[in-house]
Amino acid sequence: MHVLTSLARQRQWFSGALILVVVGGVLWHFSPGIPVLWEPSASAADREAGQMLFEHAWLPNDPLAGGDGLGPVFNATSCVACHFQGGVGGGGTRQQNVVTYEIQPTPGDPQIRSGTIHACATEPSFQESQSLLRGLHPILKGETRTLGTPECPYTIVIPDFDPVATGNLNPTALFGAGWVDRISSKAIRANRRTRMLAAAFKEVGGEFNIIPAGRPRLLPDGRVGKFGWKAQFATLEEFIASACANELGLSNPLMNQAAPLGQGGAPNGATDLDRKQFAQLVAFLDTLERPSERVPEDAGGQTRATRGKQLFHEVGCAVCHTPDLGGVQGVYSDFLLYSLENPTPQGNSYQGQEPRVPVPDGQPKPEEWKTPPLWGVADSAPYFHDGGSPTLQTAILRHRGDASAVTAAFTKLSAQDQEAVIAFLQTLKAPGSLLIRGGQP
Repeated sequence: MHVLTSLARQRQWFSGALILVVVGGVLWHFSPGIPVLWEPSASAADREAGQMLFEHAWLPNDPLAGGDGLGPVFNATSCVACHFQGGVGGGGTRQQNVVTYEIQPTPGDPQIRSGTIHACATEPSFQESQSLLRGLHPILKGETRTLGTPECPYTIVIPDFDPVATGNLNPTALFGAGWVDRISSKAIRANRRTRMLAAAFKEVGGEFNIIPAGRPRLLPDGRVGKFGWKAQFATLEEFIASACANELGLSNPLMNQAAPLGQGGAPNGATDLDRKQFAQLVAFLDTLERPSERVPEDAGGQTRATRGKQLFHEVGCAVCHTPDLGGVQGVYSDFLLYSLENPTPQGNSYQGQEPRVPVPDGQPKPEEWKTPPLWGVADSAPYFHDGGSPTLQTAILRHRGDASAVTAAFTKLSAQDQEAVIAFLQTLKAPGSLLIRGGQP
């Protein structure tokens, strides 16, 4: 009898423990995960060395490089040449825009390819251009086909298809990048689920003018992208590796230097940045101070900024530009992809054309962009991915597609209230703690 009682008690304990594990697993699955609890840190020596590398003007066969140094193709000779507004690590002006391209899949080449048309080269034979790119990826000629039966024929017209799309991208500010790096994928997904649940309740209540939730950029390995205008990088380290390789032509432990268009490989395969140098550069950018909200000292300015912050939430800006996420306060982003342009007449297709080969579902559409963090936005003009909006006002009015409802709500505000929203955004200042040695580029 005692043995049976003991066995029943063990079964009860086991069942209870199993229920706790299942419930805990479900709660963890739907939770935002562990918030960011500690600020990024690195030794003073590593930060100093990293800043030196960030500001260094690289040369071909540079003494600091283990390989061939700058190039063979590049857009700038230093990191700070494009990241300087508001201090070392800030954004760039429109003059620092880079020309990017994306090659859509075709029957002969079913992979999507993307890259940069570099502005500079170490040798004339390496120089890139849009005409060179289009020569490598020509327009696919259309055709007319007759289908059906002899009794009931019909024809279809397949138009020409240009697989090449080019655009301009503006260098982003890197302040607080280490904090962003530590925001978990779970936090991004949990915030999106909360948004979708809230939207469902609103629709049940008869409210249909809702800002749709964006989608996370899922990389091939399942991670969520957070860095880059298309959220194409999951970590700060990967973002830095790509920038070194593509913008400066500096090979590093994670990525080879960019090869000139149409050429199979770079002239020198040796690594330009060794592991120690690369780690120091990452340490510097990882510990860049995050921006902060600085309210004006005068009473009138404080009133306008406070009113603007309230309106920022009321018109719906804060839905996508989420103020706090994953334990990081004041970031103002949900890191999701949104369509910010109205669909073409043919639908959400590539330049109004349907690709000859289906595009993977996870690939961002040309009109989709990641919500950029707004912290430091007061010191990062021009705005939007292409730097095509010179002021905060023009940037707000440019929001279309998924953000059309927010733009409409903003335009209905009085001129005074619109100015208040701008006044609030102007309180989101860059840290400004690191000045560029030797002056601004």
